[in-house]
Amino acid sequence: MKPLGDRTDHYWLAQRMAQLTQTDLVAAMTRAQLSQEDWAEMVENCRGCDWEAGCDRYLTAHERDALTEERAPAPCVNKDRFKRLKDALEAQG
Repeated sequence: MKPLGDRTDHYWLAQRMAQLTQTDLVAAMTRAQLSQEDWAEMVENCRGCDWEAGCDRYLTAHERDALTEERAPAPCVNKDRFKRLKDALEAQG
């Protein structure tokens, strides 16, 4: 098992992935679809991910080109959670 990555670095990677996928974390928290514990778990999952360097490169390339994605890329350990949150928010309008 690899050591966990830096908590702050992974907090920002997860934030950037949410922005890239247009997943509104503030709205999800406001609507009680994402608790503080859920968010902390997502950051912890990110810390244990083996794709950290690839993730940063992916995010940087997409941010530079001002692209957004419907879904986080396959290697992202939180891709399904981002998708569920985004879908739930869109369903509520």
